[in-house]
Amino acid sequence: MTNPRGNGLRSVADQSEEERGGPGSILSRQSRDHADLDALMRAHDAETDPDARGRVLAELAERALRHAFAEETVLFPAYRTHLPEHGEELTRHIEGDHQQVNELLEQLQDADPRSAGYDELVHRAFEVIRHDAHDEEDDLLPRLQRVASVEELRAIGAAWEVQRRVAPTRPHPRVPRRPPGNALAAVPLSVTDRVKDAAEHLAGAGAARRAGTAVAAVLLALTAVAAARALRRR
Repeated sequence: MTNPRGNGLRSVADQSEEERGGPGSILSRQSRDHADLDALMRAHDAETDPDARGRVLAELAERALRHAFAEETVLFPAYRTHLPEHGEELTRHIEGDHQQVNELLEQLQDADPRSAGYDELVHRAFEVIRHDAHDEEDDLLPRLQRVASVEELRAIGAAWEVQRRVAPTRPHPRVPRRPPGNALAAVPLSVTDRVKDAAEHLAGAGAARRAGTAVAAVLLALTAVAAARALRRR
């Protein structure tokens, strides 16, 4: 399929998993996560019960924030290293969008789905998330694919997945969008966010699991910081 941007690149959305470098490649990991986020946005819009919409939005917000954090910590530095002539401009643009999403989700964090301004804030957040996914799949990732080996794409994907798993789960618009500031901030924020998550779900089946991940998050976050630094030195 022709790339809608007309940049001569083939969107990763139109590639098979094998073409992307396998399931562990950063291209495949990003594409799967984008599809999951899109499914959650569609589920939210199709839901009529306000309480259920709030629950879907909370899940989507956590997934989107962890996805973005992993990009900022691993993918974008790798892109700027491999493609210095394009990396700064495109990643700075997407980092600005990430900041906007953090701010919007912070406003929505305690918003009532029945409130007058809820739908407008959600629409703005969804619009930016979808725009970023297209920027990445149609431009950033195909450019990286053109210059990085399959082994490098898989290494970036593995580091990205570590960061995604340990990333903060709540919006933090005042945290830097670039390493090392964001990676270092992730260690305490990952713990405090998960403690808050557990406290909010004490009556639910997932409470014990969420609380139990806090200590593991610290250890994984430290590993993730080291992995991100190693990638930047390559």
